[in-house]
Amino acid sequence: MAPESSPTSSAITLHINGEKHPLSVDHRTTLLDALRERLDLTGTKKGCDQGQCGACTVLVDRRRVVSCLTLAVTAQDREVTTVEGLADGDDLHPVQQAFLDLDGYQCGYCTPGQICSAIALIEEHAAGWPSAVTPDVDPDATPAP
Repeated sequence: MAPESSPTSSAITLHINGEKHPLSVDHRTTLLDALRERLDLTGTKKGCDQGQCGACTVLVDRRRVVSCLTLAVTAQDREVTTVEGLADGDDLHPVQQAFLDLDGYQCGYCTPGQICSAIALIEEHAAGWPSAVTPDVDPDATPAP
């Protein structure tokens, strides 16, 4: 049976890690809560719940977002990638493998958000997109991020 809408909820389909997930969500439901509580994708962590710590970072259309401040309904028809969707089978994403090889995970709680953010940073740099703090980004600059 398809999810139903009401004045305070919407029937949406979230595209997460290459799979479609039909849901009925309250309009106030964050993407983070939909991922963790409705879809059991618990790799994304709730840290500060204020968008400051980055533990909840996921990729939406390959751009990083803090999922604790993103409403689930705004992710309709967009591609969401969580830390669970980065590996290719048993082969970790190169950034995941680097965190493992170089002991970059510390306690590990915010590592999924850091990995998603690092992947987006590398792709943004390669595309020549400036950051909020860098006035000029040269994709050919060395060293690369």
